[in-house]
Amino acid sequence: MATTIERSDLTGDYLLDTAHTRIGFIARHAMATRVRGKFAEFEGSAHLDGEEPSKSSAQLTIQAKSIDTRNHQRDDLVGRKFLGVDDHPTITFTMTEVEQFTSTNIMVTGDLTIRGVTRAVTVNFEPTGVDRDKQRILRVCFTGSVTINRKDWGVRWKAATGMVSPKVTLEFDVAAIRQR
Repeated sequence: MATTIERSDLTGDYLLDTAHTRIGFIARHAMATRVRGKFAEFEGSAHLDGEEPSKSSAQLTIQAKSIDTRNHQRDDLVGRKFLGVDDHPTITFTMTEVEQFTSTNIMVTGDLTIRGVTRAVTVNFEPTGVDRDKQRILRVCFTGSVTINRKDWGVRWKAATGMVSPKVTLEFDVAAIRQR
């Protein structure tokens, strides 16, 4: 993707391109191996203001039951016991602040809600591309991650406390399409 576009040209309303976006995570299991997973169902939108980034906003809603670690039994266990999908079907992120906006770095702070518990997190995003398709529709792409302590959101399960690290890295490979 080309990256030669002025910040002011980014201003507009966007929807996540779910076919080209990955919302994932990495957690250590038994303190030795890494388990990688992703969520298959999510939606999100954003308003980007290239001139005044502080006026930007973004929302993401993840269907917690759509967890996919490539092991159905583990997915069911993590969904029910860790994420409590029956009582808390969604995980949400709502942007509250853009701390830095450069050509190589965007620090986004927002409220992350898991299991009904909301805490602020700051995600370091890197712009990875900007392009217009054949219909001249603008697509922007970002990648970012943040490491959280799952226990801060009440994500616990007594039988697995020593088996899964409390540190979980959330990964975002995002593509968004500007709406006309």
